[in-house]
Amino acid sequence: MANISELTFPDDLNYTDEHEWAKPEDDVVIVGISDYAQDQLGDVTFVELPEVDDEFEKGETFGTVESTKTVSDLVMPVGGQVVAINAELGESPGLVNEAPYAGGWMIRLKPDHPADLEDLMSRDVYVELLKGLE
Repeated sequence: MANISELTFPDDLNYTDEHEWAKPEDDVVIVGISDYAQDQLGDVTFVELPEVDDEFEKGETFGTVESTKTVSDLVMPVGGQVVAINAELGESPGLVNEAPYAGGWMIRLKPDHPADLEDLMSRDVYVELLKGLE
């Protein structure tokens, strides 16, 4: 596993203490797992995602990520309706390890309350949380 200083945490994302990230883009929010989460999981072997049009509340499980080490739940950073899933992860789940913020995104959703993003952590707050876990 990498040191926190070796991992990437973009400034333009919001983070959860469950290690998901959320990025507002126009009227949707893109969701994935952080570089820290993929590093802790090890080699991702399978990603289970919801269906388009499924609706979730903030904090609900919307899927799972399986790796060579464990199975982890994916937790909604904000409530909303799924408008797209990253179908590429079905064929290439390793994209989560290779590019957690680009090709490894999980879902796009139409948020119920866009202001809920303000309740998530900034990059700096998230990195401080991670340093406390070392």
